[in-house]
Amino acid sequence: MEISASIIKELREKTGVGIMDCKAALKESNGDIEKAVEFLRKKGIATAQKRGGRTASQGQVQSYIHAGGKIGVMVEINCETDFSAKTEDFTNFTKDIAMQIAASAPIAISPEDVPEDVLKKEREIYATQARESGKPEKILEKIVEGKMAKFYSEACLLNQVFVKNPDITVKDLLNEMIAKTGKNILIRRFARYQLGETGE
Repeated sequence: MEISASIIKELREKTGVGIMDCKAALKESNGDIEKAVEFLRKKGIATAQKRGGRTASQGQVQSYIHAGGKIGVMVEINCETDFSAKTEDFTNFTKDIAMQIAASAPIAISPEDVPEDVLKKEREIYATQARESGKPEKILEKIVEGKMAKFYSEACLLNQVFVKNPDITVKDLLNEMIAKTGKNILIRRFARYQLGETGE
């Protein structure tokens, strides 16, 4: 049976799982969303986030230099075992994340990591813009929330569209990696340097 893009999107939003896995689950369950969720749970992908409680103390630090030495990134990504950390898949994932940071210049890993003063400033700017646009008072908050979602999708690494595959976010990529390895994986921290920029 033909699986529509809208039903794939709905399943992705429910589970945080990548497009190909959603498609396979929907085919397996004849387009039934609830059965597809169940299928993914059994397969272990949709429960990737539940592995977050496990200690991830192994891993890799990778670097990436871009644009003829004008942009440099260092990133630390942790996983549960030394064995996982040494696999080619994990190394490639870590390199991809370093490249993503170089290309997309996030300011934080997730929305929870954005400093409170930055959030406050962004909200104030969007609220002022919304008020000045003359839109009705009752939809101002909705406009601000929409703009904040866009801000997160640009400023937060996990919310960004993956540069190598614009159909997925970095979070989708991370969830797929967790599901593939069956281990907790954590993007711990990063530093991005751009030639000519002054440090804080």
